[in-house]
Amino acid sequence: MNVRIFLIRHGATTLSAEDRFAGATEVPLSAGGREQVRRLAERLRGDGISAVYASPLGRTMETARILAEPHRLEVQTRDGLREISHGRWEQMTRCEVEQRFPEEAAAWAADPYTFAPAGGESGLAVTARALPVLMEIVRTNPGGNALVVSHKATIRLLLSSLLGFDPRRYRDNLDQSPAALNIVDFKDPVRARLTLFNDTSHYEKGGLAIPAVPTARLSKWWDAPKTENG
Repeated sequence: MNVRIFLIRHGATTLSAEDRFAGATEVPLSAGGREQVRRLAERLRGDGISAVYASPLGRTMETARILAEPHRLEVQTRDGLREISHGRWEQMTRCEVEQRFPEEAAAWAADPYTFAPAGGESGLAVTARALPVLMEIVRTNPGGNALVVSHKATIRLLLSSLLGFDPRRYRDNLDQSPAALNIVDFKDPVRARLTLFNDTSHYEKGGLAIPAVPTARLSKWWDAPKTENG
């Protein structure tokens, strides 16, 4: 049941350069962000995408529609894929948060996985809603290539969970650039291998080729054929 997930962050937005908290805030793609996504769409044109899913926020939906167009697919929304909500921090810069809510800022910096600002979400809460959605997508696309468009924090939290990283360090250890491409290959819904991470070679025309599905030099759990008992 090999399933390939193209896990993609939305393109750059009009707030990307301002370093503002905008997880739950609706903000459109910038002109540059649309160009990033168009180049990624061209890169993925021949990769046999069978389904496209996205967070319902405008920036992810626009990204997903551009990516889906060459494959003539409709975008399927999944609320669990939306970005982390920063509550009362929304639309503020980091400096503004540190000045107005120093205790919250310090607690979040120490452990963004279990702490949430007033009115916002913790990383744990995001994982709890996003991971079941991703597993459902894997189960419903056996043998297929599904494209999933989400957000910076959500993607990093998903990858931390799938790969067994310390989720309290997700902001320190993982990054996601606008329109970044990640590829996760699933042997089954609970066995995943990260094949490509935070790749932006499509920013330049003629970007790198998409890597093949892993088939060799892997651990026994990947190479061994599945039995009736799993």
